[in-house]
Amino acid sequence: MNIPFLDNWRKRQGGTRSGALAAAVEADPDGVAELLAECELLRVRAGQHGLELDDTPASLAALDQLPPRWRDDPEELPWLGNDAGLYLGTVIVRTVPGAAWDVWPSGQPVVRLESGREIDVVAAGLDWAMAGSPELSQVYAESAEN
Repeated sequence: MNIPFLDNWRKRQGGTRSGALAAAVEADPDGVAELLAECELLRVRAGQHGLELDDTPASLAALDQLPPRWRDDPEELPWLGNDAGLYLGTVIVRTVPGAAWDVWPSGQPVVRLESGREIDVVAAGLDWAMAGSPELSQVYAESAEN
């Protein structure tokens, strides 16, 4: 994942890309959460279909209903899937009590639930973008149960 401000921070700190994200999450979890919530490409594509993403579980269900025209563009597909995963994570973190962003040693952002379960939301978003399954609302529902 290419996050320019983290690359600049990493250079100043002499760390790795994965270490930079982990350190940023630890130092400023709210700031990183806001950054991860941007999901600009997904928000633009949803807006083109008249859907405003309001960071609620209902918006995940609405995304699941969109026609998957992004699959026609192999260059955009992984970016949209990444955004979908980050958006899914944003909704979970903002609405499921005890959920928070975390970072695996590989640098992959994940959501850690209060139970300790970790959800690789980016992988879920990529699966959704490529195949439509699992649905984003389904992943959310399973997360909200824990």
